[in-house]
Amino acid sequence: MAKMKSHRGAMKRFKVTGSGKVARHKAYKSHILTKKSPARKRGLRKGTTLTSADQKRIKSVLNV
Repeated sequence: MAKMKSHRGAMKRFKVTGSGKVARHKAYKSHILTKKSPARKRGLRKGTTLTSADQKRIKSVLNV
């Protein structure tokens, strides 16, 4: 039987924390930054965790 392959694109975007949650980076910080306020850009710097609705889907793709 062949090994299960993890989704390589998802592996680069998500990380499973020690407690089992899935960490992610926030979107909308790659371009067109002039019209976004400094406070908004500052908030986009920090990472966050996935919602419980999405965690099951992403964990299955990551083979965790």
